[in-house]
Parts: sequence; C-alpha cells; structure tokens
Amino acid sequence: MRNDDIIQSIRHMLDINDHEIAHILKLRGYNPRRGEVANIFINQQAPEDEKGPDCSHVLMAHFLDGLIYYKRGKSKEHPPRPIKTPVTNNMVLKKLRVAFKLREKDMHDILELGGFSISKPEMSALFRREGHKNYRECGDQILRYFLKGLTVRIRDDN
Repeated sequence: MRNDDIIQSIRHMLDINDHEIAHILKLRGYNPRRGEVANIFINQQAPEDEKGPDCSHVLMAHFLDGLIYYKRGKSKEHPPRPIKTPVTNNMVLKKLRVAFKLREKDMHDILELGGFSISKPEMSALFRREGHKNYRECGDQILRYFLKGLTVRIRDDN
C-alpha cells in the first residue's frame, strides 16, 4: 500500500491537520521540508495510476514512530530504536497496534468492523519476524480493511 494512502487514512481517522502531521514527525526527530507534508495530500482523490511519487520510507518510518509518541508519550525506559526502512505493511500493523494499545482480540474486532475475517494463527503470522517459518506478508487488502475498521472504531468513540 502506498505510504501516502496510509498517512491519509490515519489523518482522517484522527481528524488531524497538516500542522499535527508535522508535529507527529517532529516528535521522532524528523523536520519536514516546506511543503513536504502538503504534498502527501495533493493527489488524494486521483486514481492510483495518476498519483505522483509516494512519500519516502524514511518519512513514513518517522511518522509511525512519532504516532506512537503522539498517542502514548515518550518512554525514558525505552530509547528510540533506529529507523528501519523500507516500511512494509507488516510494520505498519505492528506500529499501529503499539500506538493504539491493541490486543489480539482488538485486532480481530477491528478487522471485522472493516469487513474482513481472519483466524488467530493467520493474525499471529502477520506479527512474526520476517524469516520465521510461520511469517506471512500482510497484503494491501488486509491493511486497508484494518485501517477502515480502526477508523470506524476511533470515530465512534469520539
């Protein structure tokens, strides 16, 4: 899934503006260049084949780590880990699980809210380390359903 689309979904989910996106990036130490955040949302409604270049994996990695700080605060016990790129759908799921303090049951409920059902072994395979014999790559469809379900859950809570 495109990094731009993920950030756009999270922006809609949390009902935040460009200034808050920049703030989230700065929480993890990334200073966006002038217009960099706005470029994420320029081609928001364009068809997939007409969209411009996707935002960088470095920006996306900083955004996801910054989102954890934004939702949970910084921990003195756990220093920031090095930024890991490229950002995969599995990494996005893991970071969202941490940021929103989700347990396995929450993850299943959110996917069902989004209109997708998955078994417990399939779900746990998404969170395995790459290279583990039971590791499963998270497809774009699963991530889209998860973002949709998380949006419904968060917007209904507010």
